[in-house]
Amino acid sequence: MTERHEPESLSMPNIVAIDGPAASGKSTVGFSLAERLGYVYFDTGAMYRAVTWAAMQREMDLADHDAVGALAEALDIDILPPSDDLCDGRQTTVLVDGMDVTWAIRAPDVDRNVSTVSAIPRVRTALTQHQRRISRRFSQGNVVAEGLVMVGRDIGTVVLPDAPLKVYLDASAEERARRRYEELMRRGKGVGYADVLADMRRRDEIDTHRAVAPLRAAADAHVLMTDGFTPDGIVEQILALMRGEVIGDW
Repeated sequence: MTERHEPESLSMPNIVAIDGPAASGKSTVGFSLAERLGYVYFDTGAMYRAVTWAAMQREMDLADHDAVGALAEALDIDILPPSDDLCDGRQTTVLVDGMDVTWAIRAPDVDRNVSTVSAIPRVRTALTQHQRRISRRFSQGNVVAEGLVMVGRDIGTVVLPDAPLKVYLDASAEERARRRYEELMRRGKGVGYADVLADMRRRDEIDTHRAVAPLRAAADAHVLMTDGFTPDGIVEQILALMRGEVIGDW
């Protein structure tokens, strides 16, 4: 059973923004942190994956930015906590127009195309507005949960630039590719490590050089390298940051 840490004082941030490249540990760490605090976990990357999956299902030309952007504006995307009767390892349930696409959006072909879709300005504008609306519900204190852990690639720089705590997780491309490769193998996906590494490097190039909201650490973010650390170890570091402790000697 996961040990739960109650916020220890009124100064504890009720919104935590976590950014970083693919497979840097954002989702695992963010989900665990939210559980420990009793916060809501919101992986914004799932929204971009959902748009990518929907566009591919419709056999849309991903280079048609207006069409894909219009799709992002029209889709009914919902991200919910997993129900108690689902024990397939999911951290959230992702619905697109009422259909459960939680694992469909994790397919290798979505991996290869999500950065392209994420770079479309109209897509980013549509999803950023939705993400901000969700965060406002928590900052205004009118929901049951005590706070929000929002995970993505531009949360601290664009979506929530005023978030009280910003964390940027990173790891080497080789380590991140290994994690993604092992995840795909556990799900029975036949894919080679070299292909995963190549896709990872290509996604990094797109994410860091896109014209709108390029991937980077916010100036006031705490940058944590996850190579060699367990997810629990990173969670402990973030909890220490929330308590105002110095973690430089970790």
